[in-house]
Amino acid sequence: MELRQLRYFVAVAEELHFRRAAERLFISTPTLSQQIRAIEREVGGPLLIRGNHGVELTAAGEVLLKTARNVLESAEIALRETRAVAQPGNAVFRLGIVNGAPAWLPGRIEALVKARQPGVRVTLTTGTSGDQARLLDRDDVDLAVLRLPVRLADHLTCTPIADEELGIVMSRQNPLAAAVSVEPGRIGDQELIMFARDAAPEVHDSVLAQLRERGASVVLSDSAMSHAQMLQFLPLRPEAIGVGSARTASVPGLVWRPLRPRPLVITYAAAWRTVTRNPLLHTMADALAGGLRLTSDRSAFPPGE
Repeated sequence: MELRQLRYFVAVAEELHFRRAAERLFISTPTLSQQIRAIEREVGGPLLIRGNHGVELTAAGEVLLKTARNVLESAEIALRETRAVAQPGNAVFRLGIVNGAPAWLPGRIEALVKARQPGVRVTLTTGTSGDQARLLDRDDVDLAVLRLPVRLADHLTCTPIADEELGIVMSRQNPLAAAVSVEPGRIGDQELIMFARDAAPEVHDSVLAQLRERGASVVLSDSAMSHAQMLQFLPLRPEAIGVGSARTASVPGLVWRPLRPRPLVITYAAAWRTVTRNPLLHTMADALAGGLRLTSDRSAFPPGE
């Protein structure tokens, strides 16, 4: 059965009249009737009941109409998306990036995308890990970078792509700032300020669990704030701490210290819709699912990347 024949059948099923369907398709009525009979022979039964005043769908015709519409819509999307990638200057790759990701990470992914499709335009959308999961679920981004762990729908695929060490962020006036590293057992008296759990519950719980596994008696603050707000607040609160990457050391009034002897590591992952018609995403997914790990060092790219 050809797409052309499915279009013919859908036209008849929607018009419920052979002549009107033929006019809509710009073909003759006998040609249309011949093609419908060919479809009926292939499916092994009648799809339409022909009458003096028009036609009606059989039960088999109702089933084929629903399926045919889906097939034709998928074919149109596939053609449109493939043309967008094939025509230089028209291709767009929609990348979602979790808030607070290292600045080099979207750059590395964009380089991978453009190595596979020169001239492609990469657009960025930021948000929490939960936001990125919802964007993927609605097909509003092609690829999303988020923090693990995260709960994803069954139709989404996720693979780790990068790691970043986390440590303790604090005011320069905090007593713990005098040491070159922090032992987890020493932070029990400190007020730990974190982001609201609703923003990324799995990551929130994972960070707390890792701290406690390392021997930290965590006192979680009643105040919840974004990462940016925490960095503004901590210089004013010497008895409080936060968790962040070494990048936070550049903030005036703050210091960053690693946890020792067991460092705290957060993992970034790439996620995408398992079933996709985007050929560029297919090539990206193959590379990422093959175990490709990204770092801030450009030389870490495999040859050819």
